[in-house]
Amino acid sequence: MVGAGISTPSGIPDFRSPGSGLYSNLQQYDIPYPEAIFELSFFFRNPKPFFTLAKELYPGNFRPNMTHYFLRLLHEKGLLLRLYTQNIDGLERVAGIPASKLVEAHGTFASATCTVCLRPCPGEDFWADVLADRVPCCRVCTGIVKPDIVFFGEPLPERFLLHVADFPMADLLVVLGTSLEVEPFASLSEGVCSSVPRVLINQDVVGTFAWHPRGRDVVQLGDVVHSVEKLVKLLGWTEEMRDLVQRETDKLHAGTGRRGSPHSQEGH
Repeated sequence: MVGAGISTPSGIPDFRSPGSGLYSNLQQYDIPYPEAIFELSFFFRNPKPFFTLAKELYPGNFRPNMTHYFLRLLHEKGLLLRLYTQNIDGLERVAGIPASKLVEAHGTFASATCTVCLRPCPGEDFWADVLADRVPCCRVCTGIVKPDIVFFGEPLPERFLLHVADFPMADLLVVLGTSLEVEPFASLSEGVCSSVPRVLINQDVVGTFAWHPRGRDVVQLGDVVHSVEKLVKLLGWTEEMRDLVQRETDKLHAGTGRRGSPHSQEGH
């Protein structure tokens, strides 16, 4: 289970940190209160602030960091049952974790849908409009096209229901970089069997780790990337990790060399 805290080292602002958080920074947009940018009623009245934000979060602007590649390494070693993420930045996909292993609980910018006729919209058309500061419109009915991000009050994606089978099957739960405040995501942390160890790698003790700790819980507080580096070292994976990060960084450099310099802290 991961949240915004795994993406802040890539330069993506956290949604909730005072001062540096995305909600604080949204004051530059013409919105009545920060949460409005993710409310459908406001979106239909004034979609521009959301698409201004979308442009800022454009998947090509940021690169995965060591935490994302640690999760990729778990997958490569056949140890990753599923990755449940609250993040909408798509960096798990960029890091090479296949969609079949992902549950993007709060949706994704990887696909978009017309809000009127509900037709899927090709990603390249959607992003072409967003990057040109246009509100994306359906080529068929001219309705506003919205990326498949979960707004307040919208149901979570159907794939979220995989948790019913996944969590009872898990023999280890790792929770990284999340405040465990947003439901129903936060309650997933209680979905593993009581005998299963839960590892929290985070800045603070949060959620069920604070108010309902279990005997086999492991809590590692502090900088998430440094904690992951420590864990990788303890596992004896440091060299494999270095090779993976180098390989993927070279790929991303080759793919983005034409487009200026995205934020980058891969090795951190």
